[in-house]
Amino acid sequence: MISYTTEGTKMPDIKRRSITAWIKEIAKAHGKVVGDIAYIFCNDDKILEINREYLEHDYYTDIITFDYTEENIIGGDIFISLDTVRSNSELLGLPYEQELHRVIIHGVLHLCGIDDKAEGARAVMEAEENKALAKYPTL
Repeated sequence: MISYTTEGTKMPDIKRRSITAWIKEIAKAHGKVVGDIAYIFCNDDKILEINREYLEHDYYTDIITFDYTEENIIGGDIFISLDTVRSNSELLGLPYEQELHRVIIHGVLHLCGIDDKAEGARAVMEAEENKALAKYPTL
């Protein structure tokens, strides 16, 4: 089951059914099945708090993914700072909705086992994000 909640911010205007179907399609393409995934949309204050408390990082980020995947069933808690998503969309000159969808699927790709920290891994992640975004029906 995929859930969408907020903490300290308003729920973004997203099409939950379409996004849920899209997430399942992308997971299936990576040989995975969707288990329990919780999206928690938050603000910069909350993402910084989580980053400090759980990861010992003292900076803002757009997404933090806690991975609870077991074998081929993906699951996790995915925190997304809507403040940082908006800032990044402005910096990149991209529509906010497109950047939000990129971040939403970025978390799923992490759950599917795609890394973006190792040398050269960021390019692989970006390619997977772009492939996934091309499959979303309204982008």
